[in-house]
Amino acid sequence: MRAARPTAARPTRVRAAPVRRLVLGLLAAAVLAGCTSGPTEAAPGTTGTPNAPAASGSTATATPDPAPSRGAPTPTPEGTLLVADFGSDTVTFVDPGQGGSGRNGGAIASVEVGTAPYGLVVGEDGRAWVATAEGVAVVDTRRRTRLALIPYETETGPVTTGEYRGGGMGIALAPDGRHVYVGVNVPGGNGTLEVIDTATREVTGVAGVGRRPFDVDVSPDGREVYATNHDSFDVTAVDADTLGTRSMEVAPYGTEGGLGSWLKPHYAVVRPQDGRLLLPFEGERLAVLDPRDGTVTIEPMTADTHQHGAALAPDGTLLVVGTGPIGSADEGPSLTVRAPDGEERIVPLEGPHEDVAVSADGNTAYVTGGFTRDGYWNGITVVELDKLDNADARARPNGEKNKPIRLAAGNRPLGIAIL
Repeated sequence: MRAARPTAARPTRVRAAPVRRLVLGLLAAAVLAGCTSGPTEAAPGTTGTPNAPAASGSTATATPDPAPSRGAPTPTPEGTLLVADFGSDTVTFVDPGQGGSGRNGGAIASVEVGTAPYGLVVGEDGRAWVATAEGVAVVDTRRRTRLALIPYETETGPVTTGEYRGGGMGIALAPDGRHVYVGVNVPGGNGTLEVIDTATREVTGVAGVGRRPFDVDVSPDGREVYATNHDSFDVTAVDADTLGTRSMEVAPYGTEGGLGSWLKPHYAVVRPQDGRLLLPFEGERLAVLDPRDGTVTIEPMTADTHQHGAALAPDGTLLVVGTGPIGSADEGPSLTVRAPDGEERIVPLEGPHEDVAVSADGNTAYVTGGFTRDGYWNGITVVELDKLDNADARARPNGEKNKPIRLAAGNRPLGIAIL
């Protein structure tokens, strides 16, 4: 979806009734056309097809959307899931309690945000910041409406869809909520980290990072921002005040194969107690990066599956999404549940998944089925962590009734947050 056009001037009131009927008819047709049009999803694993000129340029001022109608929807219930529909131009609100694997599943509503949304983050004020191919969309999650679309300062080329599209990827919010940081992919080159002032909704700074910044995280004290760069085997640390940068290689398998290698970093989490970054690789190695000096230590993992999304539960349990037997990995899709002491339980999943979020009580994980490559599905898998069989290291669910629930929702959902 593109930024809203300025409101047209009111027509002259000559022959009022016929003209008004004509105008209203044209406006209704335009609205219907806008609701049914949208970007065409590229085949999984391809670079996508051009959709429109890039929404980057000389200005980073947000384009406001029209004010919400007076007939606003009922407030979004607490605990609703918000997912970024990478295969569309929307975010979808999902009620995890509705269940069901039917076509609509637990979907409550969808809001147009911009082409191929990837990552998203939600602040305490209920505003979601969504990284799309066109810019960062601002969504009022309580009223389910888009407030603005902030174009990138970085030139990313034509707006496209698909795995290698330009535009925003990882996104994070400063601890004080005053800034949003988005990793911007530039096809064929190094990316950038753009800083957005959440009050003015303007880009206030740009720093160079590595290639394809899959994920963005912030240190517990807010002083540094970390871009995990998939195609350059590194993490860029950005000083939040000066935007000075330093690069730290994270390549436990080496960098042989370059762009064609599967053994690259994808997502990271920051451990609150010491500020170290945890980056899983292939269900075999957990790279622990100390950003103070760039040293990397390796801890063993047991899932033996190509890994993408990661999240930390309140008690320090690490959740990691396994996408399946790609590269050196041999086992199928799974969710690794890794205790702070390193003990792991592996929950099998049906088909590849991409990202994961965990409930505030740590009892439930929500895993998005979008995946950046082939094999994705349009839904979320719900894993009840408190009902897993603790006696089984491979952690099959304890009984058929506790098997993961597949909840149909969204269109190739990637990023996820719990409202």
